[in-house]
Amino acid sequence: MATTYTLIEAQTLSSSQASITLGSGGTIPQIYTDLQLLFSGRSNSSGRVSVAVNISFNGNTSNRSSKTFYASNGTPGSDNFTTNIWTQDGATAASATSSTFSNYSLYVPNYTSSNYKSLSVDSVIENNAANVTIGFTAGLWSNTAAITSITLTPEFGSLIQYTSAYLYGIKNS
Repeated sequence: MATTYTLIEAQTLSSSQASITLGSGGTIPQIYTDLQLLFSGRSNSSGRVSVAVNISFNGNTSNRSSKTFYASNGTPGSDNFTTNIWTQDGATAASATSSTFSNYSLYVPNYTSSNYKSLSVDSVIENNAANVTIGFTAGLWSNTAAITSITLTPEFGSLIQYTSAYLYGIKNS
């Protein structure tokens, strides 16, 4: 069981950006066992309530796959992606209730190992006017490199002001 969490990096956007990268320049320390990223986001994409958020490591956008299970207003669904790691409803979008942001937790065990990297994401968005969506994503980065950076990119639009991401290192000692 993890016994220590250490904040590695925190970012809160002061203006819209196409994506957020934590550890840009390969600065995620390689001294922890696992990583946990907490994200709260909103996209400026119009005509939709939410957008998926794509996760990539070390600037590498290949060898990624994911499976997402979700429920929106009690209706279940799932998606399978063979070339990306998408979080279903990862960021609230412009057509959702004003000033609401999505929330999710990304967990990556053994991020420094020479094995492929698995991950899990628990996510939720709400739109007070119409719906709430919860989701769970299981992903795999089929690469043996240690993770040195994480990039979050919305499927449509840009991430807006006050979107935030907090990256923690976890030690089991």
